[in-house]
Amino acid sequence: MKDTLKQEISRYLDAGFPILYINTFEEEKTEKIICRAADRRTILHWSMAQGYGEYEAKTGEWLVPPGTQLFATSAPEGVTADARSILAQVIKQKLLSPKELARTVLLIKDAHILLEDGAFVASLKELAVRISGGLDCCVILMTPKMSIPVELEKFITILDSDYLSFESICQIIGDFVKDNELPPLPTHLLEEMAVAFKGLTEFEINNILALAVAEDGNLSRRDLQLIFELKRQMILKSGILEMVPGNESIEDIGGLENLKQWLRRKARIIQNIKRAEAYGVDMPKGVLIAGVPGCGKSLCAKAAAKLFEVPLLRLDIGKLMGKYLGESEANLRKAIQLAEAISPCVLWVDELEKAFGGVGSDNRHEVTSRLFGSFLTWMQEKKDATFVVATANDITKLPPELLRKGRFDEIFYVGLPKEEERRNIFRIHIQKRRPKDLPAIDISRLVSQTGGYSGADIEGIVKEGVELAFAEDKAALSTQDILTAIRGTNSLSIIMKDQIDKMEEEFKKRKLKNASL
Repeated sequence: MKDTLKQEISRYLDAGFPILYINTFEEEKTEKIICRAADRRTILHWSMAQGYGEYEAKTGEWLVPPGTQLFATSAPEGVTADARSILAQVIKQKLLSPKELARTVLLIKDAHILLEDGAFVASLKELAVRISGGLDCCVILMTPKMSIPVELEKFITILDSDYLSFESICQIIGDFVKDNELPPLPTHLLEEMAVAFKGLTEFEINNILALAVAEDGNLSRRDLQLIFELKRQMILKSGILEMVPGNESIEDIGGLENLKQWLRRKARIIQNIKRAEAYGVDMPKGVLIAGVPGCGKSLCAKAAAKLFEVPLLRLDIGKLMGKYLGESEANLRKAIQLAEAISPCVLWVDELEKAFGGVGSDNRHEVTSRLFGSFLTWMQEKKDATFVVATANDITKLPPELLRKGRFDEIFYVGLPKEEERRNIFRIHIQKRRPKDLPAIDISRLVSQTGGYSGADIEGIVKEGVELAFAEDKAALSTQDILTAIRGTNSLSIIMKDQIDKMEEEFKKRKLKNASL
């Protein structure tokens, strides 16, 4: 964490803000920052595990040890031993003598649990009103889970606990190497590891470094896999994003040479982020790939992640929708924060028009419009290495705000494959399944019979041809097997003729960059 959090807390304390809400897993580190920001104030400390206590921020000495019995025989009428209600009673007791709250910070851990209790929320609201009226006190809620009751919304200011900076991560790695008497890491490996560790806590970083050294006694580029595995666990636990295996490479795409060349240029930047920034290169935002279904848009997203050598995350807008007020927007914020923590990464948003198509029209839900606004703002302002690959079949359904310059670095149109592209697609899929039979296959004949077929059509044809050859106990796949499969397959240009004609006309009118040469 950087000192910016300390400065923010100090500023809000001095300005008399009633409640600060810090969403963090790093309690110990955040508490130290709060102590530095609190200066000479007394900290009233509460956690579900330790109970209530008081200590001086400057000295760190406990005035009232945690877990001290607060209410004995003289307890006010109605006080119970329930942990959630005890703190509410503490606040009420303190409010009876406001001088006891002067120059204090009420630090509450496990706040998401306490905020479920009506009595606690009511007492916190009463305290917030008093602070707003001039009481020199501040409440700091610390929690790993965002949960804000409606009653407290107007009093709460949300603060983000910053991720470790690149320099801080380099320092942690350097200290670990020194403490364990390991040979110094080459600069390029140190920088690569620091980028890969981005988004993890100091505790997690040290654990991974220790595991890496325990396995082979050294740190090497192979240990990056351990980092990616931990990040995969973060994604799985979130339930919002999906980490997609990146098995497809840029060589698996038959054609789309303009798009592939453009992605290779972006890969050069993503793989050398620090050098690129020092040179003055802006961080890539992403690409929108639109066009005919089954022509390689999703494959490009997967291939981009493998080319960049980064994780591929898929965002399903439908999974963000929650049943409570503000839940959908909170889920989007969480997804974006997670992607930024994992970055550098590729964030794949599939079928964008289904998520945001028709935004602003009367028949669209207000929640979708708010999600669209949040996504748009993030795309415009993002500075991290989260490379967005958005795909869409029907660009006419997308809001015009999403297509203007500044959202994506480029918008590419993917049409039905041309003759040379069909040749490459046949070669790729036959090579993948029957490499020994490839030299004997008359690919030119296949290409001449598949005008108007999509890449997905061709893949399906090769699969069926291989299946036919196997079912008939043939020793090898032949051209005739594949021609038989072609005769049994209707091309996409026939099935979707009207839609494809309309799409082609639209893309020409918008003068979008063609993904093919």
